[in-house]
Amino acid sequence: MKDKASISHDESMARELRENPDFAAEYLRAAMEDEAEPRVLLVALRRVAQARGLAKVARTAGIERESLYRALSPRGNPRFSTLVAVAKAMGLKLTFESGR
Repeated sequence: MKDKASISHDESMARELRENPDFAAEYLRAAMEDEAEPRVLLVALRRVAQARGLAKVARTAGIERESLYRALSPRGNPRFSTLVAVAKAMGLKLTFESGR
């Protein structure tokens, strides 16, 4: 009997983030809910962008690849317009909900 090839958790997550827009949206929504550490959202956005091809996302968003890497790093401080452009380039949109 031949062993099945296995993939790592990171590879599995990347595939899911790339191929399942609803999963990616829920992943980012969960990251936004971490009010104690807002940088979690930047890391989550970067993981989704990397899964979908960071260079392609940057090009579609009209941002230099290196600038996007910096903006979405844990120490990044992107403009709101950058976040909107990146989300749009990945086929997502930023939304707000009532906290009640």
